[in-house]
Amino acid sequence: MLPVDSSSHLKRGLKKRQVNMLAIAGAIGTGLIIGSGQGLARGGPASLLIAYSITGAIIYFVMTAMGEMSAFLPMDQGFSGYADRFVDPALGFATGWNYFFKYAIVLANNLTAAGLIIQYWRPDLNVAIWITVFAVVIIAINVLHVGSFGESEFVLSVIKIATLLMVMMTCLVIALGGGPSKERLGFRYWNKPGAFAEYLQPGPLGKFLGFWACMVQSCFAYTGTEVVGAAFGETPNPRRNIPRAVQQTLWRICVFYIVGVFLLGMVIPHDNDRLVGATKAKTSAAASPYVIAIQLAGISVLPDIINGCLLVFVISAANTDIYVGARTLYSLAKSHQAPAIFVRTTGNGVPIYGVAATSAFALLAYLNVAKSTSTVFGYFVSLVTVFGTLNWISILVSYIQFTKGVKAQGISISDMPYRGPLQPYGAYFALITTALIIFFNGYNAFMPSFRVSTFMTCYIGVFVYLVNIFAWKFFYKTKMVTAQNMDLITDRKRFEEVEEEETPSEPSRVRKLIQKMKMGKH
Repeated sequence: MLPVDSSSHLKRGLKKRQVNMLAIAGAIGTGLIIGSGQGLARGGPASLLIAYSITGAIIYFVMTAMGEMSAFLPMDQGFSGYADRFVDPALGFATGWNYFFKYAIVLANNLTAAGLIIQYWRPDLNVAIWITVFAVVIIAINVLHVGSFGESEFVLSVIKIATLLMVMMTCLVIALGGGPSKERLGFRYWNKPGAFAEYLQPGPLGKFLGFWACMVQSCFAYTGTEVVGAAFGETPNPRRNIPRAVQQTLWRICVFYIVGVFLLGMVIPHDNDRLVGATKAKTSAAASPYVIAIQLAGISVLPDIINGCLLVFVISAANTDIYVGARTLYSLAKSHQAPAIFVRTTGNGVPIYGVAATSAFALLAYLNVAKSTSTVFGYFVSLVTVFGTLNWISILVSYIQFTKGVKAQGISISDMPYRGPLQPYGAYFALITTALIIFFNGYNAFMPSFRVSTFMTCYIGVFVYLVNIFAWKFFYKTKMVTAQNMDLITDRKRFEEVEEEETPSEPSRVRKLIQKMKMGKH
């Protein structure tokens, strides 16, 4: 590999409002506004609400764990960097490549979804045209200064939030009898057809399987919520702004995810023919359960508007895919787990070779142009979907080891810039629950009869993840990091020096007083 250019670094060019908006809406995508319909059809409104609440707790603990590590040690190597330093370089290797391939392949899926949404209005135009147009646009955004990415995501996120608030308020109005039919729905659909749906099997077993289907779907909807963590390396004043970004995650979980599916379950019955059919449809407004609820209420104007807003959702997601993929390759290269060329940046701090490598995966989107290859691509995307959940595992394991290192080295809690609520107990809860979800993810492969393709789709990602860990350990003879030998100094001290340089306007007397206080603590 080429020698690493130590002068290449990411720039802290993201503004506070951009980081906060990325935390609020960065990962909100089609998994919530479209995929939630599948969960409702399989599990019913009560199962969907419970599942989204449990998974919301998981992701909140994941985010507070990530925030605690990032505020204490503001590294620019992301999730894999913490796994590498706190657990084992083998886990860092597996985490980084797992995260890269997830976003690289999902990039092609999001570009295809953008083309399909346009076909809602222009079915006569080939999807390949729009794949090319949108690919060029988002690649150009990512090649420019990181501020260009931050500003574009800020604008797109504002539109996403406005869209969700619009559909949620519409559902509330419909439930209260404000629709054209003037019919007050309330909790009618919780009574009939029922709060819990049966899936694959009749009776209580079917209702439990329906709930578990909602758990799996909610994980996929939340996957990517931790994406703001990839931006921590380019966040100014991370010890102040990272905790704020983490707190924004809690608001997003409560408002957009939990309240959103609660309102959805009030206005559409889980056994409605349109809902069941839409879960098998292509990505467009017709597949969104919110649109189906609006159509059932007799409102005819909003579907076109929401379809346009869905276009914003997938473009934003594709834009983020390139950003995260490039930064992941950068962090892997800094850890000598990827070719060193990926650590090189432009004068603006953009890892240009990482952007190019990630963007190349956009070519996979053209597989969807032909029906024969689109089936293969569909399987390919499903194989790596579980990687997102595995990344939560990596973050939580890294954090648990980090807390052990902090305790073993006698670092006081008062020295921590940010401390997550209920931690580290919340991390153990999230780790165990996520592991159970991954383990039982493929239960439907055995019902009503065993299907090899479904089984492989659900578990091949886990197999690849484990192979990467053990292969790296075997070839490079890595050892687990002990709590006593864990490096909790390097980036912490380097950042304190940088922070001192970045505050020249502060009166020198105050700076000296702060420095004395810091020395007193140590």
